[in-house]
Amino acid sequence: MSQTPHSDGSRRNAKGRERNRGQRNQQGERGRQGQGRRYSQKAPSQRSRRADPARTAAFKVLRAVSRDDAYANLVLPAEIRRATLDRRDAGFATELTYGALRAQGTYDSILSRCVDRGLDQLDAPILDALRLGVHQLLAMRVTTHAAVNETVGLVRAEIGAGPSGFVNAVLRRVSEKSMEQWVEEISGAEEAGSDAALALQHAHPAWVVRALKQSLKMHGRGEELQELLTADNASPEVHLVELPGVGQKRLASALEAGAAASHLVEGAAVFRGGDVGRLPGVPEGELRVQDIGSQWIARALAGAWTPETTDPDVAGERWLDLCAGPGGKAALLAALAAEHGATLLANEPAAHRAELVTKALSAVPAEAWSVRAGDGRSIAETSERYDRILIDAPCTGLGALRRRPESRWRRRPADLAELTVLQEELLDAGVGVLAPGGVLAYVTCSPHPAETLVQVEDVLRRHPELQLLDAHEAMASASLPAGAEAMEATAGQEAEGGSISSKLVQLWPHAHGTDAMFFALLHKPGRLQVQEQ
Repeated sequence: MSQTPHSDGSRRNAKGRERNRGQRNQQGERGRQGQGRRYSQKAPSQRSRRADPARTAAFKVLRAVSRDDAYANLVLPAEIRRATLDRRDAGFATELTYGALRAQGTYDSILSRCVDRGLDQLDAPILDALRLGVHQLLAMRVTTHAAVNETVGLVRAEIGAGPSGFVNAVLRRVSEKSMEQWVEEISGAEEAGSDAALALQHAHPAWVVRALKQSLKMHGRGEELQELLTADNASPEVHLVELPGVGQKRLASALEAGAAASHLVEGAAVFRGGDVGRLPGVPEGELRVQDIGSQWIARALAGAWTPETTDPDVAGERWLDLCAGPGGKAALLAALAAEHGATLLANEPAAHRAELVTKALSAVPAEAWSVRAGDGRSIAETSERYDRILIDAPCTGLGALRRRPESRWRRRPADLAELTVLQEELLDAGVGVLAPGGVLAYVTCSPHPAETLVQVEDVLRRHPELQLLDAHEAMASASLPAGAEAMEATAGQEAEGGSISSKLVQLWPHAHGTDAMFFALLHKPGRLQVQEQ
């Protein structure tokens, strides 16, 4: 996290603290609130009740996340449009929102030293406003005066005048130290370099730090933990995909608008230029927002060869996306299927998410796809066998913490028990409908060993007829030259983990610039059953 330059108010503050020390000892919290006024030209009661639109948008997103378990990356664009923010203010709101959510645990540790009660005793809206104020004070280029006054104005406008003095006093206490000083203080009791210390320094729960460290070691990257934690806290880029055969020239328009073509896979780009919803093709679904790691894996599955394959022609094949919602990978797979004469069934258990899948697929010719709303574990009810199956299983999402910063604080170790059982059941269901000669991609957006390597080991044990293919080869075949080189390097590191691990692909934000996607490719030996057209 970058540091915020402080004003020279600290010298004035020192004199003021000496002058008011006696009064402060007698007045308690009420006196501390009054003390905070010396930093500002106006008392809280005299400040404007109007809130800055960018800060208001950020506050509303944090409230949706806290109150409704919403995802910031879904709520924020709507709030930005509702507030009609220009590009600069939209960027400010985005950094403020994601930054406050990313560092929530660390900021709460700091706030706990500046509040005279437990944070659980604060009203949730007040705590969210304080988190926004702390991020401005410690990690953005916002002056102390502006950070405090604007946050107080936000509180008065969105919550009420009552808590404004309290918020003013707390933020003044936070502003007395820099981010480095606060981190040193809150992590001082922890052993240097320990999981607990790194958790506070890099704003990750300690259990997540342990899981990431274990996974990095398993994949031959044991010395890269701090690089990964730093990458998790970087502002995420927007990745774009042009649907093959559908979105011709849409990517070219994005490149003209400032996007940069991906060096890893064809048809992808990185966009940093503002509201992606305004790019041609995005409203129509022909140009989509999708992490390049997800694109890469979908293309690898569509083009995967097996030891028995003598003809790369997939015409007539049936493909299945078993966990399709909200439809990103399904749209790309359907477009690829349409190009090569295959068909895709996109399965999603939740009816409302199945509608999202249908909408996502609407840009692809209708004869190439269909949608099923049903539990993936009951997919055998379709009485079909599928030549290529994608199981992008529900998981902890620890691989997308830079895009979904609230997930790191929302998830708990106990979530693994339920998720890993579901992953196991989905794998068994997918294997049950995999055609002889077919391939099944097991994918998670998590590097946690319990959701990745352990699941692959267990499914091979339960289904000894399966063969584990080298996923690096499939990824390399779906890559541009730079992507193929990256896969060659990754394969060399994976080889340190053993025979099974050496055939698995784990992408990393700090190494590949993608989400930490996991990819395993399973093959059921037998003659490839190609459906008559």
